[in-house]
Amino acid sequence: MSTSKVDHSGAFEPVTVRNHGTVLKLAPHQVLIRRNGVAFMSADPIPLWTELTLELETPVDSRKVKGTGVVVDCTGNKHCGYVVSLLFIDLSRQSQENLSRIVGAAAR
Repeated sequence: MSTSKVDHSGAFEPVTVRNHGTVLKLAPHQVLIRRNGVAFMSADPIPLWTELTLELETPVDSRKVKGTGVVVDCTGNKHCGYVVSLLFIDLSRQSQENLSRIVGAAAR
């Protein structure tokens, strides 16, 4: 994944990440959104290659991005938390287009 700026504009709704019954609701300021994945903080480590489902929505026009990703990196410790990097592996064409718009809007 490439580097990007953290979005502080309030342009995004909370991000939801699911894994076999575990649901993480992440505030927009806790997520780095990129065109090929996301990075977020987690209180618990998530094993590499774990498949997660992601749902992202913008409040401005209600565009949604739903898809599946795999954990490609998880670094940190139990005291400070873990930074989890998720690479998208399954996005519909519409979700890919919406994500491109979202990332483009956040970059401005």
